[in-house]
Amino acid sequence: MSEEAPLIAAIEAGGTKFVCAVGTGPHDVRDVTRIDTTTPEDTLAGVTRFLSTAKSKHGSIAAIGIGSFGPIDLDKKSETYGYITSTPKPGWQFTNIVPKLQDRYHVPIAWDTDVNAAVLGEYLWGAGQDTDPLIYITVGTGVGGGVLINGQLLHGMLHPEIGHMLVPPPQNSSAIQHACHCPFHSSCVEGYVSGTSLASRWGVKADALPPDHPAWEEVADVMAHALMNLALSISPKRIILGGGVMSQEHILPLIRGRLHKLNNGYLRVPELGRNIDDFIVAPGLGARSGLLGALALGKYELDRHLGQSSEAAFR
Repeated sequence: MSEEAPLIAAIEAGGTKFVCAVGTGPHDVRDVTRIDTTTPEDTLAGVTRFLSTAKSKHGSIAAIGIGSFGPIDLDKKSETYGYITSTPKPGWQFTNIVPKLQDRYHVPIAWDTDVNAAVLGEYLWGAGQDTDPLIYITVGTGVGGGVLINGQLLHGMLHPEIGHMLVPPPQNSSAIQHACHCPFHSSCVEGYVSGTSLASRWGVKADALPPDHPAWEEVADVMAHALMNLALSISPKRIILGGGVMSQEHILPLIRGRLHKLNNGYLRVPELGRNIDDFIVAPGLGARSGLLGALALGKYELDRHLGQSSEAAFR
């Protein structure tokens, strides 16, 4: 990007932390800052302090891109557009994000889920380059998924909510004794395999569970059911699995093996056979998928506002 490129603010709004930065592209990301997700008031006050400091330090911010945990309201005709809505995160239900920032900064603001931002970042610069359809799933504090089809992020009546896909309890599972930890559903992906659920069910954080712990077979079983349903319904070319729970070295091979068994030879495609290691993969951008995706969202929104084309400028 040239020195004259517009400065974009990127906000990855997660359930555990908000990560903020400013920049002009993937190779020019400045002042990356972490803000703990506490109350909406304190967290958003940290965001506005960051934006004000960045503006004083680097000059005018041309647009803001936000990828947020959800569910969120994406309907610009809705009274709650730009809000986090029915999230299970305590205290964050129906939190006003975009309208507050719009009133303060008066620049174009892009608004999408954190996982849609992540799948866009991976599509442009990471493990999903030139791969379409593409799915990104994060398994961390919660579970979410973003979908890109025909070069566009998937929106419909809302946005993908892969973390709340209904799945059977894990085979040979302690789930009978340790119920699904979701306030909305009795048997969903997030309720079994999120970091929050694993800690509640097993008494320790996921990264403290040894590789041979039975929890990992359960995680693999639940994830494989979700991925099989996505393979059958969306027919993606690749699925990227990110987040802290998926960062354990032993988990992707377990998921691939279970997925292969669930397919049982029905879809006779290389992605579920000899090429499964290239079908279920880790993020190419590591922990930066969502932040860089939010930067891209902001740039796209600015270009739409100016009537310009976006993607070629990023390639």
